[in-house]
Amino acid sequence: MPKAELHLHIDGAISPQMMFDLAEKNSVILPYKTVEEVEAAYEFSDLQSFLDLYYQGASVLQTEQDFYDLTWDYCLHCQADNILHTEISFDPQTHTERGIAFDTVISGTLRALKDAEQKFGLSYKLMLNFLRHLSEESAQQTLQSALPWAEQITSIGLDSSELDHPPRKFERVFAKARAEGFKIVAHAGEEGPPDYIWQAIQLLKVDRIDHGVRADEDPALVEYLIQHQIPLTVCPLSNVRLCVYENLQQHNIFKMLGQNIRVTVNSDDPTYFGGYLNDNFFALADAFPMTQLQAIQLAHNSFTASFISDQQKQFFLQKLISYVEQFNAKEK
Repeated sequence: MPKAELHLHIDGAISPQMMFDLAEKNSVILPYKTVEEVEAAYEFSDLQSFLDLYYQGASVLQTEQDFYDLTWDYCLHCQADNILHTEISFDPQTHTERGIAFDTVISGTLRALKDAEQKFGLSYKLMLNFLRHLSEESAQQTLQSALPWAEQITSIGLDSSELDHPPRKFERVFAKARAEGFKIVAHAGEEGPPDYIWQAIQLLKVDRIDHGVRADEDPALVEYLIQHQIPLTVCPLSNVRLCVYENLQQHNIFKMLGQNIRVTVNSDDPTYFGGYLNDNFFALADAFPMTQLQAIQLAHNSFTASFISDQQKQFFLQKLISYVEQFNAKEK
């Protein structure tokens, strides 16, 4: 089924094998002796336990070619999963904090995306995320580094440790980002309370919320999301791996979909959380009696919630409609 992916951290798409290969190439010492030991570490108790491993994995990325190889590997997964459009998040501070130049990170990432666009037609947008556990000053510096690349970056987001780092901490830097013409996104309501979603909406003036699953604890917030059709980029397997839900059967994605909240399915950090985009759809189909109409609506939302032009949205939506018609004709 044709679809888009709107919540994907490119550093979270590094496979254990690539992590080992790059560690050896770049003389980075990992606390694991085998790929199996890395995979065994992918049992997380909360968001922070994941982030500790995530930043360790990111440390092996050092050259422009490393960032190219990482992004190209994800692009091949897009081709395999029939993702027609992707909006990739990158966290420059993860790398600039350890001495890797901003330009090194974005150059390798963009080169791979452009190659994928040319070779198999992958449509893409790039999102720069601020790390919320770092200071507002660090975010301001990162925004300044991004301005020479402004035509290549569509949106500015906010990720990393949510608890104790509310959106209001970054109100001024997001005001500046909006003034520069960037779309605004923020992780909110994953571990943080519904108030963090309100802050993202009212203070950061977001165009889209990453996660947002705790919105259903606040009926007024649910009504606001429905009325204003603010998209939520939901990541089912991630939510279970990070203990937001004990199991996938408890997830509220179909409840929210039934309420006409514009939810989408995404993989977040696929190699850490047990699967890419299609794997998330398959897991939902196993956990729920997901109907064809629900699956189509989720794919439809992925295009309408994206930051591409209305003309591009209609082009991709027509591909989705054609696919469904052909699929149903075969079934008959």
